[in-house]
Amino acid sequence: MSVILNIETSTDVCSVALAQDGQVLEHHENYEGHNHAVLLSNYVQSCVKYAKSRDLKIEAVAVSIGPGSYTGLRIGLSEAKGLCFGLSVPLIGVNTLKLLSVSVMFNNFFEEDNLLYVPMIDARRKEVYTAVYNAALDAVLEPRPMILDENSFMDIKLDSKLLIFGNGSDKARDIIKRGNVQFIEGVKPVALDMIALSEKSFRENDFIDVAYSTPLYLKDFQATTPKKSVIDASKGKA
Repeated sequence: MSVILNIETSTDVCSVALAQDGQVLEHHENYEGHNHAVLLSNYVQSCVKYAKSRDLKIEAVAVSIGPGSYTGLRIGLSEAKGLCFGLSVPLIGVNTLKLLSVSVMFNNFFEEDNLLYVPMIDARRKEVYTAVYNAALDAVLEPRPMILDENSFMDIKLDSKLLIFGNGSDKARDIIKRGNVQFIEGVKPVALDMIALSEKSFRENDFIDVAYSTPLYLKDFQATTPKKSVIDASKGKA
């Protein structure tokens, strides 16, 4: 028997799901924006309280490790690490791009067999975080940042159909126009869809280091200067 607490904060969705042997016991989701720092602890406490009220021992904590929002990933991983230390349980890291692909697999029916899954998470301008997976979640193209153009994914075999989805896919819609491409709308990473992946990792003892693990950023963080600060600075020089 496995009781796993799943945490997902990689995009604008904040979600937590408590599951036992793959079955959902309690879950919380918020789609209203980047309120993770406010919401996450309450969601986690509610799930921990639920487990205690039924004499269930949480045996692992799973967290989406990216790629995604720098701030969201840090908040999620910090909360997960704190729980692991407090409960003395192992930590599972779930790749956000694989999570999106699993969501599409679970929530859609496709008649074709030659499908490839192309999750996209919004980055900057025409850039996305992306990868290409087959139905077994083997990476045909490893996770990476990519600046989209009309030749993106041209090296993928043409007899395969590419399913493109995630909050970065809107950037690709007007750029990648080929007959073997299908866009799927409304796909967001949520903790409920993490359960199959975290269960698999738990069974295989596939854990990450609680003390030293870091989010999968894929590229260096680039800080920006708030516009207000720039205006105030210019006024000060006048």
